[in-house]
Amino acid sequence: MKKELICIVCPMGCHLEVDVENDYKVTGNLCPRGEKYGFVELTAPTRVITSTIKITDGLHNRVPVKTDGAIPKELNVKCMELINSISAKGPVKMGDVIAEDIFGTGVNLVITRNM
Repeated sequence: MKKELICIVCPMGCHLEVDVENDYKVTGNLCPRGEKYGFVELTAPTRVITSTIKITDGLHNRVPVKTDGAIPKELNVKCMELINSISAKGPVKMGDVIAEDIFGTGVNLVITRNM
């Protein structure tokens, strides 16, 4: 069985074909990053989460946040529930860690705008 993907690692957008029955062999990639992306996307997909959290004493009532690395895709909903439960008090700076080591992944949730 072969799966088709479009690589999102760089702007080339290579059309990948991953042979699931042949140790997830990836073809169609123009660089090694595409091969890695195709393998990981079908064996252990991850995502960087971006969202906003409530803030008091800020210019606006919400401030943007993101994970500083990718987390397993199956934790996306749980991560959003965590994000929805967090609030910050201004002032905050871009890069401030608002939640450390999310679900034991080693990935932090960070502020992405000074406010």
